Parts: sequence; structure tokens; C-alpha cells
Amino acid sequence: MAEKVLPEVVTAERPVRSPCISVCALNEQDICEGCFRSGMEISRWGTMSNDERRQILKTCTERARAMGRLW
Repeated sequence: MAEKVLPEVVTAERPVRSPCISVCALNEQDICEGCFRSGMEISRWGTMSNDERRQILKTCTERARAMGRLW
């Protein structure tokens, strides 16, 4: 009797969500006062990989701390 070969199950990773909180205002350093992304990061978000998005989120946390918004 031949052994059944099951199709490979592909689990698609969900996209990392945008940190946007609808407070869209870029400051003098081109950083959003709401999500702490740069203008370029905001515009590229839709084409970034999840790994790139995770790195941006880490950078946003660092920016928020540096701006005195996170303790």
C-alpha cells in the first residue's frame, strides 16, 4: 500500500500592525508625535516586511523614551 503524502501546510504570518494612533503630526525632526515613526517610515510601512516593521517599532520605542514620552 502506498503511503499518503499530505500537502505542506503553509501558515501565513499576519502583518505587523501599524502603530498609528491617528495623531498624525510630524515635528521638526520629521518624527510623528503620535506613533514616533519618521515620515519615510510611515510612507514605506505598507511595503515593509514584518522583520522591518518590528525593527521600526523598536526604534519608535527608543525615540519615545528619548523624547520623554515613555519611562
